[in-house]
Amino acid sequence: MLALEFIRQNIDDVRRAIEQKGITVDLDSILALDAKLRSARARLDALRSERNRRSSGQLGTSTTTAGPEDDRGTVLRAAIKALQQEVRDTQRQLDDMLLWVPNLPWRGAPVGPNSSANTLVRRDGRPPEFPFPAKTHIELIAQNGWADLTGVTKVCGTRTYCLRGRLALLEQALLWHASKRLTSDGFTLLSVPGLARREAFVASGHFPFGQDDAFELPRDHLLLAGTAEVVLNSLHAGEILQDNDLPLLYAGFSPCFRREAGSAGRDVRGLLRVHQFYKVEQFVICRNDVQQSAQWHARLLANAEGILRDLELPYQIVECSTGDMGVGKYRMNDIETWIPSLEQYRETHSCSTLHEWQARRTNVRYRDRNGHVHFVHTLNNTAIATPRILVPLLENHQRADGRVQLPKSLRGYFDGDAWL
Repeated sequence: MLALEFIRQNIDDVRRAIEQKGITVDLDSILALDAKLRSARARLDALRSERNRRSSGQLGTSTTTAGPEDDRGTVLRAAIKALQQEVRDTQRQLDDMLLWVPNLPWRGAPVGPNSSANTLVRRDGRPPEFPFPAKTHIELIAQNGWADLTGVTKVCGTRTYCLRGRLALLEQALLWHASKRLTSDGFTLLSVPGLARREAFVASGHFPFGQDDAFELPRDHLLLAGTAEVVLNSLHAGEILQDNDLPLLYAGFSPCFRREAGSAGRDVRGLLRVHQFYKVEQFVICRNDVQQSAQWHARLLANAEGILRDLELPYQIVECSTGDMGVGKYRMNDIETWIPSLEQYRETHSCSTLHEWQARRTNVRYRDRNGHVHFVHTLNNTAIATPRILVPLLENHQRADGRVQLPKSLRGYFDGDAWL
């Protein structure tokens, strides 16, 4: 969230961010509540000061006879109690409204309502040109017996899958390969739960905006998370870290769950949009420094690109527009990988810088070398997400006979075999 002081001092910029990100939030009501709260606190402080002066005898209060002074004391106590309740109620209402205020996007972000306004940054690799009728990943899976994409739905419902044999091994190899790559770059691998309390979703910024996309376990007061970011962001909630603790580099492995509430029936077949998947997520907690955040953003992006190059997949990087980047994002780049059957690039990674927007929600701070306390900055990016990445991997590396050739980087996981 944004600090109230920042909002007061940058009202026009905040209004612009609300408009550019397409958020419905009444900034005037927030400012009015802020003014009401400050007024109530000032009156409460004045009444408390008077009460304290009376208690210390500075107003000459008699302690032996009843009279107007005792009546004034009764009035003070009642007024203080009423104002305390007003402050609590106003603060709660204000806090709820502040959760809807978006982060300001960086000035280089294209302005637009959705992904149609995203701009191309660069491309890497060339899409394959097959001298034979290329198959979809669904056809390749069926031909090789690599998954159950229909029978499992009788047990688990739609948008579920069951990988089999070599493809199930490939999924494990991909997760292991990405994890090893990140740990060699100084990241600490964490295996985290796929569920969390509602507070963690609010802290990461996934709530109140994305509530429709989350599976809920009401009896246990828990929800299933769509990314390890939800848990990683709250691991240090309420803490004051030390300057030499930073940066914290986490590679979070977890099962992930999403309703895909906004997909409107798209990609209902195959492995592109499923309700449960697995992901290794890069997550960085660093100092409150814009330049340092930019450097980490570039490094997270480079890690994801390195993994895609290991997989010998053609991809492109796009600069996400203000309306596509998400409420809490300062900057977001998507990496889209080429899918031959769709004849287009599709998003497989998303790299985001949030500055202190999440840290204010989790109250994660650090003490610098001069003893000053600041909110940290947070960033995140996908390292690998499966089974989605299997779609371009199978389709780009297929051969005429329906076999799939493994990228050189993965053959060691299959005892040197070049074929899946």
